[in-house]
Amino acid sequence: MSLHRVRRATLKDIPLLAQQRHAMFHDMHTPSKRKLAIHDRAFPRWARREMLAKRLYGFLVEDEHGSVLGGGSVWLREVQPYPGFSGGKVPYLMSMYTKPSARGTGVATTIVNHVVAWSTARGYDSISLHASKMGRPLYEKLGWEESSEMELELGKFRKTKQRSRRSGR
Repeated sequence: MSLHRVRRATLKDIPLLAQQRHAMFHDMHTPSKRKLAIHDRAFPRWARREMLAKRLYGFLVEDEHGSVLGGGSVWLREVQPYPGFSGGKVPYLMSMYTKPSARGTGVATTIVNHVVAWSTARGYDSISLHASKMGRPLYEKLGWEESSEMELELGKFRKTKQRSRRSGR
């Protein structure tokens, strides 16, 4: 197994972070081409803004020759107070990606462990993420636990309500 080195992504790496994120979504077979195109236009602007505001930190894993094998990012998102938490920024692990040729070599584990150490060193008490089916076994192996978060896609919700009104329900 080759040696992995983690380096912090810079503004110059935003195109690479965007490319990795595109590939991550493509590998998960989730968005339509139209939705992915919207993402591809918006993500670089968002990433630049968040990096400049010191809310987004990207990390890239390189082999001994300096070739990027994968990456992941931490977004410090603002979270409202809740019982046991007074509110503030909470690290969110996102955009995890490993090149297909480097999968199974510890790249993702290296990123996750680096992000956990980074977050711990800064005094954060927890970190969250949305795991893909492909990534879930890795996170579980490293001690992550499933949460109860749910989502409603409002476009689908509005269409369902409109159909219900027309049918008299």
